[in-house]
Amino acid sequence: MTSSFLRQLWPSFRMLLVLTVLTGIAYPLALTGFAQVAAHGRANGSLVTYDGHVVGSALIGQSFTGEPQYFQSRPSAAGTGYDPLASSASNLGPNSPDLLALIKQRRAAAVTLDGTAPARVAPDALLASGSGLDPQISPAYAAQQVARVAKVRGLSTAAVRRLVATYTVGRGLGFLGEPAVNVLLLNLALDRAAGTAD
Repeated sequence: MTSSFLRQLWPSFRMLLVLTVLTGIAYPLALTGFAQVAAHGRANGSLVTYDGHVVGSALIGQSFTGEPQYFQSRPSAAGTGYDPLASSASNLGPNSPDLLALIKQRRAAAVTLDGTAPARVAPDALLASGSGLDPQISPAYAAQQVARVAKVRGLSTAAVRRLVATYTVGRGLGFLGEPAVNVLLLNLALDRAAGTAD
């Protein structure tokens, strides 16, 4: 009985070892190597550098709250905000008093910051994304912020609108999702354009 068991155990162990090497080591290394060659920047997290320093990722939003010279990101419920280790939505339902209070607070902040009429505040200024990490805002939310950013930076609104248009991407494959503006890339372009005007 014991020798029969050991005869069956040894091939099972060898198969486990072979599959572990193939699927746990060889396959991940091959995919990592291919990704490094085919899409080096994206494989490494789409890191964004400015003046030789990494300032973020094009794939993860970050907060610009309290900095009126920058376009503001949409709210985040991930950890203390934009925490990739705590990616999540708030899980507050549409009838939640907490969510309604947050929306009221965010609407008041947008009205104060941008001078937008309360009924015209863009939805993504009020609601966090499902992941809490979205790096983009809608063109409507960007348009809402143009006048403020132009005034604080001493740029013309036309120049700022052109930058927004430059950093607006359309729908994926022409029909997936909605047009969006990458906030970090736009804000870095604003830093490079600082002091220029039409």
